[in-house]
Amino acid sequence: MTDQRHSDGQGPATGDTAAATAPASPQGRGGLSGVNWGVLRKYAVVLVLLLLVLLFSLVNPQFFSGRNFYNIVTQNTYFIIVAIGLAFVLISGGIDLSVGYQMSLVGVIMAMGMTKWGMPVWLALIVGLALGTFLGLLNGVIVTRLRTFPLIVTLATSVVFQGVSYMISKAGTYRSYPQSFQDITKLRLLGLPLDVYLTVVIIIIVSVIFYQTKIGTRVVALGGNEEALRLAGINTKRFKMLIYTTCGFFTAIATIVMVSKANSMQSSFGPGTEFTALTAAIVGGVSFLGGEGNIPALVAGVFVLAVLGNGMQLAGWSSYAQFIVRGIILLGAVAFDEYQKSLRLRTKHR
Repeated sequence: MTDQRHSDGQGPATGDTAAATAPASPQGRGGLSGVNWGVLRKYAVVLVLLLLVLLFSLVNPQFFSGRNFYNIVTQNTYFIIVAIGLAFVLISGGIDLSVGYQMSLVGVIMAMGMTKWGMPVWLALIVGLALGTFLGLLNGVIVTRLRTFPLIVTLATSVVFQGVSYMISKAGTYRSYPQSFQDITKLRLLGLPLDVYLTVVIIIIVSVIFYQTKIGTRVVALGGNEEALRLAGINTKRFKMLIYTTCGFFTAIATIVMVSKANSMQSSFGPGTEFTALTAAIVGGVSFLGGEGNIPALVAGVFVLAVLGNGMQLAGWSSYAQFIVRGIILLGAVAFDEYQKSLRLRTKHR
């Protein structure tokens, strides 16, 4: 059992177990070739972001303005929060396609609570956070108990969540929330709305957890070699449930920001967010197969998509063309991820 301890942070690991449980690739551990590919993967998304900013600034001078950059940042805070929660699931080797539909259900319950059921804002927020956390836990329980593909499970639960959302809301629209709820995204501090500061705090806390604690190491190890982590004494089923529950919690926070920002809610709000978050995660270096991830690059991935959409809109591209470009970007990111893994595998067996 001594050789299995690295993932638990209790002592050194050796041989194949260390390679399986340690977060090797995102940090470039594993030889000269691994370092080069790790650095490329870590900073490529930042380079792409800078190139896109330069390109669209040349195409349309209105793009390179403080007001436009302000809009890009403020309009994408809840996407970043969702992507962070989803990234933990992806890095652990899972996937959650239901996050957009969780937002639909959580948002409807909170909106109806404040506008129809007379809930005070603080109670509506607690109910929303609790419901989102429960939906994440439900996904985790089903995934671990059925032992089937998370993609199938979360695809099924997304349909259930959406159906429940429409049944409760009766396809209605709920607006005009109390001012204290709107202040989450309307009240400014030093020129920036409060949700921007909330997002920054979440990024910092998650980065500390991911890079400086055993939890981050175990998340990567779970995605890299679940059996090795189990042999190290970690209850992998319980840990998976914790990860999905955390994703649901972050999704609920993102829903609060989304509803406050729109000052309106209906059941169609939320679905589609999962595609943006998933694409941003993959573009930001999170491996679709698990075991790799980079929080700062993930945030950059969200802004790559945001800049791309904003720039194409200012350039006069139709929304359909934007869908095509985003799909191509996702395919390219997945292909690069697969190429990197196959290259690293060939290098390892030389």
